[in-house]
Amino acid sequence: MAVLAHGIGGAADLPIPLSYALVGAAWALTFSFAILIFAWKQPRLDPRSPGLLLPAGLRAVIDAPRLRDALAALGVVATVVVTAIALFGSPDPGRNPAPGVLYIFLWVGVMAASLLLGPVWKILSPARAIHRLIRRSDTGTGPLAYREGWGHWPAAAGLFSFVWLELAYPDPGAVAAVTIWFLSYLTTTTLGLFLFGTVWAERADPIEVYSSLLGRLSPLGRRDTGEPVLRSPLANLAGTPARAGSVAVAATLLGSTAFDSFSMFPSWRSLLVKAEEHSQLRATGLATLGLLGFIVVVGGAFWLAARATGGLSPAARAKLPNRLAHSLTPIIAGYLIAHYLTFLVEKGQTTIILFADPFDRGWNLAGLADRDTAYLLSTNPALLGTIKVMAVLTGHILGVTAAHDRCLRLLPPAHRLTGQLALMLTMVGFTFAGLYLLFEA
Repeated sequence: MAVLAHGIGGAADLPIPLSYALVGAAWALTFSFAILIFAWKQPRLDPRSPGLLLPAGLRAVIDAPRLRDALAALGVVATVVVTAIALFGSPDPGRNPAPGVLYIFLWVGVMAASLLLGPVWKILSPARAIHRLIRRSDTGTGPLAYREGWGHWPAAAGLFSFVWLELAYPDPGAVAAVTIWFLSYLTTTTLGLFLFGTVWAERADPIEVYSSLLGRLSPLGRRDTGEPVLRSPLANLAGTPARAGSVAVAATLLGSTAFDSFSMFPSWRSLLVKAEEHSQLRATGLATLGLLGFIVVVGGAFWLAARATGGLSPAARAKLPNRLAHSLTPIIAGYLIAHYLTFLVEKGQTTIILFADPFDRGWNLAGLADRDTAYLLSTNPALLGTIKVMAVLTGHILGVTAAHDRCLRLLPPAHRLTGQLALMLTMVGFTFAGLYLLFEA
């Protein structure tokens, strides 16, 4: 399916040998950790820091109710239009833009915008807009109480359903499959909002949880008074709530990306072909097990490393993985850029062109059919390879920094160094594995 060809390239994209990139990345991460140990001895990241207050005019625009209402209305209209195209347009995914809208603009575009502007899905979410229109409010609770122990587990399940559709389902680009997933997501989220209130969107909506997670890395933040400010992204990140299921969310996002690259290896594809010779069900089961395996390995490795410290009671140590899970967010962002950049820039153009004739009637709306996809990145492999390595490496360095600062707050003084070593080694392992899978796939 063309829309799923991420265009992530291979080792040939790199202007230097892959082995050099791996060794260099590991050393850079190690030296960064060493510098942090000696130069960063007290916690510095404060999500309540005042930041730089934005100009009054810009603050008025950002918080203008009419602008927010217009963006929410745009989200609803876009949802209705794309759903209509999915239901009544061509069943051929090469002629219907609906799969591209889901995989490119929702899954990648919204997240890229969240990195820059904050959790944009809170504003664009059609489920929130419907809830707000009927309840006349975007706050409050529902008739049922959302249990604290649920945390982000429903969101992790929703994210897994998406990556399973993309990576394990036999025909992920099928218009019918994409439509069923999105309508199921929209129904579940809207129902959850009416039953539990906005806490459902904040903790259980997989798209909003993902958007809010990456939005923590935006330079835009807010003071306790609600005023928008510019603040260090790592300071904003430090304010990420530690909830049950936080590790599961991060592991699903990281593990699925790793599996996506691994699934391009000839040996794995050959194994799937052999499974398909017996039955499609066996091949789907094998792909599902592979996806789950990557997620479990990533989550399990982080969970064990985060707990590998002394000086704490068993109860306090058990809380460490979720309290440190925010440090995986920069790594997730790095892989989002490295893995999907070409997909967003180039396949995004292809999806837009398909809107020229969304219902397969021979139209040419806005002259889009006369446009060609500009392969801006694929024709510059050295630049693309450099961007990928830098995105992954920067994400890991920021992740190590966030973890170090949080460990200074959580670990007793005698264990602040030794308590981080397992986590550091795990992140070096993630760096090696991530770069290898990204470029050797």
